[in-house]
Amino acid sequence: MTRVAAIDCGTNSIRLLVADAHPGTGELVDLDRRMTIVRLGQGVDRTGRLAPEALERTFAACREYAAVIEKHGAERIRFVATSASRDAENRDEFVRGVRDILGVEPEVITGDQEAEFSFTGATKELPGQDSYLVVDIGGGSTEFVVGDDRVRAARSVDIGCVRLTERHLVRDGVVSDPYETADIEAVRADIEAALDLAEKTVPLREPRTLVGLAGSVTTVAGVALGLSGYDSAAIHHSRIPYERVKEITDHLLTATHDERAAIPVMHEGRTDVIGAGSLVLLAIMERTGAREVVVSEHDILDGIAWQAAEDAERDAKDAPERY
Repeated sequence: MTRVAAIDCGTNSIRLLVADAHPGTGELVDLDRRMTIVRLGQGVDRTGRLAPEALERTFAACREYAAVIEKHGAERIRFVATSASRDAENRDEFVRGVRDILGVEPEVITGDQEAEFSFTGATKELPGQDSYLVVDIGGGSTEFVVGDDRVRAARSVDIGCVRLTERHLVRDGVVSDPYETADIEAVRADIEAALDLAEKTVPLREPRTLVGLAGSVTTVAGVALGLSGYDSAAIHHSRIPYERVKEITDHLLTATHDERAAIPVMHEGRTDVIGAGSLVLLAIMERTGAREVVVSEHDILDGIAWQAAEDAERDAKDAPERY
Protein backbone atom coordinates (compact mmCIF):
# COMPACT_ATOMS: atom_id res chain seq x y z
CA MET A 1 0.00 0.00 0.00
CA THR A 2 1.25 3.47 -0.91
CA ARG A 3 -0.28 6.72 0.32
CA VAL A 4 -0.29 9.25 -2.50
CA ALA A 5 -1.54 12.75 -3.23
CA ALA A 6 -2.70 13.63 -6.74
CA ILE A 7 -3.53 17.14 -7.93
CA ASP A 8 -5.24 17.90 -11.22
CA CYS A 9 -5.11 21.57 -12.17
CA GLY A 10 -7.37 22.32 -15.10
CA THR A 11 -8.82 25.37 -16.80
CA ASN A 12 -11.82 25.71 -14.50
CA SER A 13 -10.98 23.80 -11.33
CA ILE A 14 -8.17 22.36 -9.25
CA ARG A 15 -8.76 19.04 -7.52
CA LEU A 16 -6.99 17.01 -4.85
CA LEU A 17 -7.09 13.29 -4.09
CA VAL A 18 -5.24 11.76 -1.15
CA ALA A 19 -5.61 7.99 -1.27
CA ASP A 20 -4.12 4.65 -0.33
CA ALA A 21 -3.27 2.73 -3.50
CA HIS A 22 -3.15 -1.07 -3.46
CA PRO A 23 -1.58 -2.07 -6.81
CA GLY A 24 -2.02 -5.79 -6.10
CA THR A 25 -5.80 -5.55 -5.80
CA GLY A 26 -6.40 -2.56 -8.09
CA GLU A 27 -8.07 -0.73 -5.19
CA LEU A 28 -7.78 3.00 -4.56
CA VAL A 29 -9.13 4.01 -1.14
CA ASP A 30 -9.98 7.70 -0.83
CA LEU A 31 -8.85 9.58 2.27
CA ASP A 32 -9.67 13.07 1.01
CA ARG A 33 -11.11 14.19 -2.33
CA ARG A 34 -11.96 17.84 -2.92
CA MET A 35 -12.40 20.40 -5.68
CA THR A 36 -12.06 24.19 -5.87
CA ILE A 37 -13.24 26.34 -8.78
CA VAL A 38 -10.33 28.70 -9.50
CA ARG A 39 -10.93 29.51 -13.21
CA LEU A 40 -7.19 29.41 -13.97
CA GLY A 41 -8.01 29.68 -17.67
CA GLN A 42 -9.78 33.03 -17.26
CA GLY A 43 -9.10 34.93 -20.49
CA VAL A 44 -6.33 32.61 -21.73
CA ASP A 45 -8.07 31.93 -25.04
CA ARG A 46 -8.11 35.72 -25.70
CA THR A 47 -4.85 36.95 -24.12
CA GLY A 48 -2.59 33.89 -24.17
CA ARG A 49 -1.62 34.61 -20.54
CA LEU A 50 -2.69 33.50 -17.07
CA ALA A 51 -4.36 36.44 -15.30
CA PRO A 52 -2.81 37.58 -11.97
CA GLU A 53 -6.11 37.10 -10.11
CA ALA A 54 -6.51 33.59 -11.58
CA LEU A 55 -3.01 32.67 -10.44
CA GLU A 56 -3.69 33.96 -6.92
CA ARG A 57 -6.94 31.94 -6.67
CA THR A 58 -5.00 28.85 -7.76
CA PHE A 59 -2.14 29.45 -5.31
CA ALA A 60 -4.64 29.94 -2.46
CA ALA A 61 -6.12 26.51 -3.25
CA CYS A 62 -2.61 25.02 -3.37
CA ARG A 63 -1.87 26.35 0.11
CA GLU A 64 -5.07 24.72 1.40
CA TYR A 65 -4.15 21.44 -0.31
CA ALA A 66 -0.62 21.50 1.12
CA ALA A 67 -2.10 21.47 4.63
CA VAL A 68 -4.36 18.51 3.78
CA ILE A 69 -1.45 16.55 2.27
CA GLU A 70 0.71 17.17 5.33
CA LYS A 71 -2.11 16.09 7.64
CA HIS A 72 -2.47 12.73 5.89
CA GLY A 73 1.26 12.13 5.45
CA ALA A 74 1.28 11.27 1.75
CA GLU A 75 4.47 9.54 0.62
CA ARG A 76 4.34 10.83 -2.94
CA ILE A 77 2.79 13.95 -4.52
CA ARG A 78 2.11 14.33 -8.20
CA PHE A 79 0.79 17.60 -9.63
CA VAL A 80 -0.49 17.63 -13.18
CA ALA A 81 -1.55 20.77 -15.06
CA THR A 82 -3.59 20.64 -18.24
CA SER A 83 -5.07 22.87 -20.92
CA ALA A 84 -4.84 26.44 -19.56
CA SER A 85 -1.23 26.17 -18.44
CA ARG A 86 -0.26 24.48 -21.72
CA ASP A 87 -1.53 27.49 -23.64
CA ALA A 88 -0.18 30.31 -21.44
CA GLU A 89 2.90 32.39 -22.28
CA ASN A 90 3.60 32.99 -18.58
CA ARG A 91 3.28 29.41 -17.39
CA ASP A 92 6.73 29.66 -15.74
CA GLU A 93 5.18 31.98 -13.17
CA PHE A 94 2.57 29.31 -12.46
CA VAL A 95 5.23 26.60 -12.16
CA ARG A 96 7.33 28.62 -9.70
CA GLY A 97 4.32 29.39 -7.50
CA VAL A 98 3.24 25.76 -7.26
CA ARG A 99 6.79 24.59 -6.55
CA ASP A 100 7.20 27.13 -3.74
CA ILE A 101 3.95 26.08 -2.07
CA LEU A 102 3.91 22.29 -2.54
CA GLY A 103 7.56 21.47 -3.09
CA VAL A 104 6.90 19.61 -6.33
CA GLU A 105 7.32 20.55 -9.96
CA PRO A 106 3.96 20.72 -11.73
CA GLU A 107 3.92 18.62 -14.88
CA VAL A 108 2.38 20.54 -17.76
CA ILE A 109 1.24 17.50 -19.71
CA THR A 110 0.21 17.11 -23.33
CA GLY A 111 -3.35 16.41 -24.38
CA ASP A 112 -2.42 12.82 -25.20
CA GLN A 113 -0.94 12.29 -21.73
CA GLU A 114 -4.07 13.81 -20.21
CA ALA A 115 -6.16 11.36 -22.21
CA GLU A 116 -4.20 8.36 -20.96
CA PHE A 117 -4.52 9.42 -17.31
CA SER A 118 -8.25 9.89 -17.79
CA PHE A 119 -8.67 6.47 -19.40
CA THR A 120 -6.78 4.72 -16.59
CA GLY A 121 -8.78 6.45 -13.87
CA ALA A 122 -12.15 5.89 -15.55
CA THR A 123 -11.82 2.25 -16.61
CA LYS A 124 -9.57 0.54 -14.04
CA GLU A 125 -12.61 -0.82 -12.16
CA LEU A 126 -14.76 -1.50 -15.26
CA PRO A 127 -14.84 -4.88 -17.09
CA GLY A 128 -11.64 -5.21 -19.14
CA GLN A 129 -13.24 -7.14 -21.99
CA ASP A 130 -15.35 -4.20 -23.14
CA SER A 131 -14.32 -1.47 -25.57
CA TYR A 132 -14.64 2.09 -24.30
CA LEU A 133 -14.76 5.63 -25.60
CA VAL A 134 -13.78 7.81 -22.65
CA VAL A 135 -14.53 11.52 -23.01
CA ASP A 136 -13.21 14.02 -20.47
CA ILE A 137 -14.97 17.37 -20.98
CA GLY A 138 -12.79 19.93 -19.26
CA GLY A 139 -12.70 23.70 -19.09
CA GLY A 140 -10.25 24.28 -21.93
CA SER A 141 -10.24 21.02 -23.85
CA THR A 142 -11.96 17.66 -24.28
CA GLU A 143 -10.03 14.41 -24.42
CA PHE A 144 -11.18 11.40 -26.44
CA VAL A 145 -9.66 7.99 -25.66
CA VAL A 146 -10.55 4.64 -27.19
CA GLY A 147 -9.33 1.39 -25.66
CA ASP A 148 -10.11 -1.82 -23.84
CA ASP A 149 -7.46 -3.05 -21.40
CA ARG A 150 -5.10 -0.46 -22.89
CA VAL A 151 -5.30 2.81 -24.80
CA ARG A 152 -5.58 2.31 -28.57
CA ALA A 153 -6.09 5.91 -29.72
CA ALA A 154 -6.34 9.34 -28.09
CA ARG A 155 -6.84 12.95 -29.11
CA SER A 156 -7.30 16.23 -27.27
CA VAL A 157 -9.25 19.08 -28.91
CA ASP A 158 -9.89 22.64 -27.72
CA ILE A 159 -13.62 22.52 -26.94
CA GLY A 160 -13.76 22.92 -23.16
CA CYS A 161 -16.78 24.48 -21.46
CA VAL A 162 -14.90 27.62 -20.33
CA ARG A 163 -13.15 28.15 -23.66
CA LEU A 164 -16.41 27.82 -25.64
CA THR A 165 -18.30 30.08 -23.23
CA GLU A 166 -15.68 32.83 -23.36
CA ARG A 167 -15.38 32.52 -27.14
CA HIS A 168 -19.08 32.67 -28.03
CA LEU A 169 -21.40 33.29 -25.08
CA VAL A 170 -19.90 36.48 -23.65
CA ARG A 171 -21.02 39.96 -24.77
CA ASP A 172 -19.20 43.07 -23.50
CA GLY A 173 -17.40 41.02 -20.88
CA VAL A 174 -20.57 39.46 -19.46
CA VAL A 175 -22.09 36.03 -20.14
CA SER A 176 -25.33 36.46 -22.09
CA ASP A 177 -28.41 35.92 -19.95
CA PRO A 178 -30.02 33.92 -21.40
CA TYR A 179 -27.68 32.68 -24.12
CA GLU A 180 -28.38 34.05 -27.62
CA THR A 181 -29.58 31.46 -30.20
CA ALA A 182 -26.98 32.55 -32.76
CA ASP A 183 -24.22 32.19 -30.14
CA ILE A 184 -25.36 28.67 -29.27
CA GLU A 185 -25.20 27.78 -32.96
CA ALA A 186 -21.62 29.12 -33.06
CA VAL A 187 -20.71 26.90 -30.10
CA ARG A 188 -22.26 23.92 -31.86
CA ALA A 189 -20.29 24.67 -35.04
CA ASP A 190 -17.00 24.72 -33.08
CA ILE A 191 -17.88 21.40 -31.42
CA GLU A 192 -18.73 19.73 -34.73
CA ALA A 193 -15.46 20.95 -36.28
CA ALA A 194 -13.51 19.60 -33.29
CA LEU A 195 -15.28 16.25 -33.55
CA ASP A 196 -14.31 16.07 -37.22
CA LEU A 197 -10.71 16.68 -36.13
CA ALA A 198 -10.83 14.08 -33.35
CA GLU A 199 -12.36 11.49 -35.66
CA LYS A 200 -9.35 11.66 -37.98
CA THR A 201 -7.27 9.80 -35.39
CA VAL A 202 -9.76 8.30 -32.93
CA PRO A 203 -12.47 5.83 -34.09
CA LEU A 204 -15.26 7.51 -32.12
CA ARG A 205 -18.03 5.21 -33.42
CA GLU A 206 -16.33 1.84 -32.78
CA PRO A 207 -16.50 1.34 -28.98
CA ARG A 208 -19.58 -0.21 -27.38
CA THR A 209 -19.57 1.90 -24.22
CA LEU A 210 -19.35 5.70 -23.84
CA VAL A 211 -17.86 6.79 -20.50
CA GLY A 212 -18.21 10.47 -19.56
CA LEU A 213 -15.98 12.31 -17.09
CA ALA A 214 -15.66 15.67 -15.34
CA GLY A 215 -17.99 18.34 -14.00
CA SER A 216 -20.18 19.00 -17.02
CA VAL A 217 -21.04 15.31 -17.30
CA THR A 218 -21.52 14.70 -13.58
CA THR A 219 -23.71 17.81 -13.29
CA VAL A 220 -25.96 16.61 -16.13
CA ALA A 221 -26.13 13.23 -14.40
CA GLY A 222 -27.10 14.83 -11.09
CA VAL A 223 -29.93 16.70 -12.81
CA ALA A 224 -31.06 13.54 -14.63
CA LEU A 225 -31.14 11.60 -11.36
CA GLY A 226 -33.19 14.33 -9.67
CA LEU A 227 -30.74 14.71 -6.79
CA SER A 228 -31.48 17.27 -4.11
CA GLY A 229 -27.75 17.86 -3.66
CA TYR A 230 -24.51 16.63 -5.18
CA ASP A 231 -24.09 12.91 -4.34
CA SER A 232 -20.91 11.41 -5.74
CA ALA A 233 -21.88 7.83 -4.84
CA ALA A 234 -25.22 8.11 -6.65
CA ILE A 235 -23.64 9.69 -9.73
CA HIS A 236 -20.71 7.26 -10.03
CA HIS A 237 -21.47 4.62 -12.70
CA SER A 238 -24.98 5.94 -13.30
CA ARG A 239 -26.26 5.45 -16.86
CA ILE A 240 -27.97 8.45 -18.41
CA PRO A 241 -29.93 7.86 -21.64
CA TYR A 242 -29.52 10.11 -24.66
CA GLU A 243 -33.09 11.39 -24.40
CA ARG A 244 -32.47 12.77 -20.89
CA VAL A 245 -29.16 14.35 -21.91
CA LYS A 246 -30.92 16.13 -24.78
CA GLU A 247 -33.80 17.27 -22.61
CA ILE A 248 -31.46 18.64 -19.93
CA THR A 249 -29.13 20.31 -22.44
CA ASP A 250 -32.05 22.02 -24.18
CA HIS A 251 -33.19 23.37 -20.81
CA LEU A 252 -29.71 24.55 -19.76
CA LEU A 253 -29.22 26.38 -23.06
CA THR A 254 -32.51 28.29 -22.79
CA ALA A 255 -32.54 28.92 -19.03
CA THR A 256 -31.46 32.17 -17.39
CA HIS A 257 -28.45 32.37 -15.08
CA ASP A 258 -30.72 32.37 -12.01
CA GLU A 259 -32.64 29.34 -13.26
CA ARG A 260 -29.42 27.37 -13.77
CA ALA A 261 -28.06 28.52 -10.41
CA ALA A 262 -31.23 27.23 -8.69
CA ILE A 263 -30.58 23.64 -9.81
CA PRO A 264 -29.70 21.75 -6.58
CA VAL A 265 -26.61 19.95 -7.94
CA MET A 266 -25.18 23.04 -9.68
CA HIS A 267 -21.82 24.28 -8.36
CA GLU A 268 -21.77 28.08 -8.42
CA GLY A 269 -18.60 28.08 -10.47
CA ARG A 270 -20.24 25.99 -13.19
CA THR A 271 -23.46 27.97 -13.63
CA ASP A 272 -22.34 30.04 -16.63
CA VAL A 273 -20.35 27.32 -18.43
CA ILE A 274 -22.63 24.30 -18.03
CA GLY A 275 -24.58 25.13 -21.19
CA ALA A 276 -21.51 24.75 -23.38
CA GLY A 277 -20.33 21.69 -21.45
CA SER A 278 -23.63 19.85 -21.77
CA LEU A 279 -23.75 20.68 -25.49
CA VAL A 280 -20.34 19.03 -25.95
CA LEU A 281 -21.70 15.85 -24.33
CA LEU A 282 -24.87 15.90 -26.42
CA ALA A 283 -22.94 16.42 -29.67
CA ILE A 284 -20.63 13.50 -28.83
CA MET A 285 -23.59 11.21 -28.20
CA GLU A 286 -25.19 12.25 -31.48
CA ARG A 287 -21.96 11.79 -33.43
CA THR A 288 -21.29 8.32 -31.99
CA GLY A 289 -24.88 7.11 -31.81
CA ALA A 290 -24.49 6.33 -28.10
CA ARG A 291 -27.86 5.55 -26.50
CA GLU A 292 -26.50 6.25 -23.00
CA VAL A 293 -23.45 7.56 -21.19
CA VAL A 294 -21.86 5.77 -18.24
CA VAL A 295 -20.85 8.52 -15.81
CA SER A 296 -17.64 8.08 -13.85
CA GLU A 297 -16.49 10.07 -10.83
CA HIS A 298 -13.10 8.43 -11.30
CA ASP A 299 -11.12 10.24 -13.95
CA ILE A 300 -7.77 11.89 -14.60
CA LEU A 301 -7.29 12.49 -10.86
CA ASP A 302 -7.45 8.76 -10.14
CA GLY A 303 -5.15 8.06 -13.08
CA ILE A 304 -2.61 10.51 -11.65
CA ALA A 305 -2.86 8.80 -8.25
CA TRP A 306 -2.22 5.38 -9.80
CA GLN A 307 0.79 6.73 -11.66
CA ALA A 308 2.17 8.26 -8.45
CA ALA A 309 1.78 4.90 -6.68
CA GLU A 310 3.52 3.07 -9.53
CA ASP A 311 6.36 5.62 -9.48
CA ALA A 312 6.80 5.10 -5.72
CA GLU A 313 6.78 1.32 -6.11
CA ARG A 314 9.34 1.47 -8.92
CA ASP A 315 11.62 3.77 -6.92
CA ALA A 316 11.42 1.41 -3.94
CA LYS A 317 12.48 -1.54 -6.12
CA ASP A 318 15.32 0.44 -7.67
CA ALA A 319 16.65 1.70 -4.33
CA PRO A 320 19.85 -0.09 -3.14
CA GLU A 321 19.36 -2.62 -0.38
CA ARG A 322 20.44 -1.52 3.08
CA TYR A 323 22.10 -3.84 5.54
